[in-house]
Amino acid sequence: MTDVTEESHGEFAEFATLAWPRLVRTAHMLTGDFHEAEDLVQTTLAKVYSRWRRIPRDDVNAYVRRALVNNNLSRLRKKRVTHLLMPFLPESAHRPHGGHAETVEHRTAVDEALATLPPRQRAVMVLRYWEDLSEQEIAAVLGCSVGTVKTHARRGLQKLRSHPLFTRNPADSGVRR
Repeated sequence: MTDVTEESHGEFAEFATLAWPRLVRTAHMLTGDFHEAEDLVQTTLAKVYSRWRRIPRDDVNAYVRRALVNNNLSRLRKKRVTHLLMPFLPESAHRPHGGHAETVEHRTAVDEALATLPPRQRAVMVLRYWEDLSEQEIAAVLGCSVGTVKTHARRGLQKLRSHPLFTRNPADSGVRR
């Protein structure tokens, strides 16, 4: 049973339509795969829809963002169980779409580097540098202290800066300065 009336159904549909592109971009940064990102957003919006009337309208974006991150963490937990049960995982079907070669290479490097981070560090990096949230807002989304957010951010940046894709000498890649 859903908690949605005909009037709030239209309001939710409008919100979902407007928020979809932004949520998919954020989910893509969290998952590293466009198709998984769409599935994550769809699952999140389905859950939000059932609670739509109870969500304070001034807090909708924060609520949905938190639900997106929590659903991603749940997805990763389930994926770990699958990984333990399967001797190998199928290859990812992710392929970059369009854009200039440099942009695609940069985006691929960012995706690969983010994939090396633990889920909560990755969530902090995406929320901080992609969603441009403050440390306090990230703490609210993740349900942790500001100090924990700062620790995840520091460790995440440290790991990203030391990632081989970003420590290469620009002369090695043919880029002239």
